[in-house]
Amino acid sequence: MNVTHSRPRTTRTAALAAALAAVLLAGTACSTKADGGSTDDAADGVKAGPGVSDKAIKLGALTDLTGPYATLGKSIVQAQQMWADETNAAGGICGRKVEIVVKDHGYDVQKAVTAYADISPDVVALPQVIGSPVVAALLDDIERDHMLTFPQAWAASLLGMDPVQVLGTTYDLDMIAAVDFLTRTKKIAKGDTIGHVYFEGDYGANALEGSEWAAEQAGMKVVGQKIKATDTDLTAQVSALSKAGVKAILISAGPAQTASLAGVAAARGLKVPIVSSAPGYSPQLMKTPAAPALEAMVHVVSAAPAVSSDLPGVKKMVASYNKKYPGEPVDSGVLSGYNAAQLMGADLKKACEGGSLTRQDVVKAHRSQKNADTGLGTPQNFTLVTEPASRSTYVLKPDAKAAGGLVGVEEAHKAPGVDAYLAGRG
Repeated sequence: MNVTHSRPRTTRTAALAAALAAVLLAGTACSTKADGGSTDDAADGVKAGPGVSDKAIKLGALTDLTGPYATLGKSIVQAQQMWADETNAAGGICGRKVEIVVKDHGYDVQKAVTAYADISPDVVALPQVIGSPVVAALLDDIERDHMLTFPQAWAASLLGMDPVQVLGTTYDLDMIAAVDFLTRTKKIAKGDTIGHVYFEGDYGANALEGSEWAAEQAGMKVVGQKIKATDTDLTAQVSALSKAGVKAILISAGPAQTASLAGVAAARGLKVPIVSSAPGYSPQLMKTPAAPALEAMVHVVSAAPAVSSDLPGVKKMVASYNKKYPGEPVDSGVLSGYNAAQLMGADLKKACEGGSLTRQDVVKAHRSQKNADTGLGTPQNFTLVTEPASRSTYVLKPDAKAAGGLVGVEEAHKAPGVDAYLAGRG
């Protein structure tokens, strides 16, 4: 079933055009072997396809280890490798060892397209693809190959295709929750102006949709400041927002931009509350000069709980990660990556129980899960292809002393208006 959402196709046209040359250079690596159509029965009677042999199940990761999300990418890769090692130690999945093939794209769309062409013939699914623009450029290939894909990206433009699963909430829902949080805690009021600093592309555009909708419902105005991933000095943006008289600032960018925003705003006397989308924070920021401003001014909205959460599943994961990677920061990427891997593992096990590990049947197994719960956050519904898997957002706060550099402020909850917003979006 290929359900068309109101805007997934148009948002990726430019990215696809930009990546065309890389596709041509990559040749025809994704041909009949990669399309998931050729299957053979394994010795145990389980149907197999690309990425599956009698002894192994190969998964792929298209990550960022050298670009703006390098720290996030490293955390996700290590967390998913930890899951694979634990899974294999317990006997694997369907009697097979799990292997993860990792490719670094550095948040470069053309590199990602080439990397996908390179690994797609040899993997059954992708439990990690970092970057909304990267996923957008790969959507047609993913759909053709029936490749179950979990983006480490949360743009609503990625909804609407059977093989592509946005985990948790989307950026717009989190920003609706952010405006609700600021309003409920009386940090802003009707008639106020809110600033929103956001990355160009699907990430920022989708976050802005949420903030503008929520602000309109609350009788407020949003002043947007669009930036690039390479913009790390936000002095000009802070000056513009100060001049606009904003009472709060939302940011949907990367950690470097959040640090600059908070640091510059504090230094310039613009001491207003700041709420960041989840990808805009990392615990490494608490070792920078911006740390005091971050602790004093910033909150984070996220589909996932803080790594310092008391949830038993989270505590167990943190202990295991600290043992396997001593000295490495346990950030939100660890939680996100491990959660995605566990969900992928559940899909593979269900597909095996059905007698087939072909790509199409792995996707079917995934889409049959209505209450998927890894114990690492809120349950998710994967049966509704055009809707977010969750509508509940946590509110977190930076804390240098906490595991992962964040503590919980509010448990996951659905912000008022989210259902109406989604219904109106079609």
